[in-house]
Amino acid sequence: MLRTALGVLSVGALAGLAACAPPLAQRPMSTPTSSASGSGRVLLVYFSRAGENYYYGDRRTLDVGNTEVVARMISDRIGCDVFRIEAADPYPADYEQTVARNVREEQQDARPAIAGTIPSLEDYDTIVLGSPVWNVRAPMIMWTFADAVDWSGKRVLPFVTYAVSDFGSVVDDYTKRLGAATIGEGLAVQGETATDATDDVARWLAHVGLDKKEAQK
Repeated sequence: MLRTALGVLSVGALAGLAACAPPLAQRPMSTPTSSASGSGRVLLVYFSRAGENYYYGDRRTLDVGNTEVVARMISDRIGCDVFRIEAADPYPADYEQTVARNVREEQQDARPAIAGTIPSLEDYDTIVLGSPVWNVRAPMIMWTFADAVDWSGKRVLPFVTYAVSDFGSVVDDYTKRLGAATIGEGLAVQGETATDATDDVARWLAHVGLDKKEAQK
């Protein structure tokens, strides 16, 4: 498992990043080129939450969630199609309220509703699947998505942003619960350093065969 350990670095202003680009879900779906998808067509699926976030033991308000920061880096690098998972009942901007809601959803094995239409995976070979790590697990809304699609024959490349426990149980959970999918090597990015993860993202994409140009350097 490729676990990228990012050091404690200064983080750029996420508000500026937000002003430069809209959420990925608002961009047109693009058709990957052959150089961008070494394993066939690629779909990037991610869930991210802005608002008040954990920040080195304190709290910081983000205009763009950490997972979306990394998702943008991936999309810009390989030009894949993108689906952003958005909750029909949005998570609170308040950190503690979101923590409490997530605990309730875990205890209830809930499947929070997703806004909009969930895409079929039929036309894709590789699914790049991203989320934060909440309470050492993927948020329960990721299982709403997982239960709604057919994973047969798909390669899944997980990436996460985390505060303390890198992947937590996320990769093990995906391995057990995504049916006939093959779980490839993942990328874990410390949330506080997400804006500095460009090089780590590039190395990971090359390592898993999605960025042929980087791999040839």
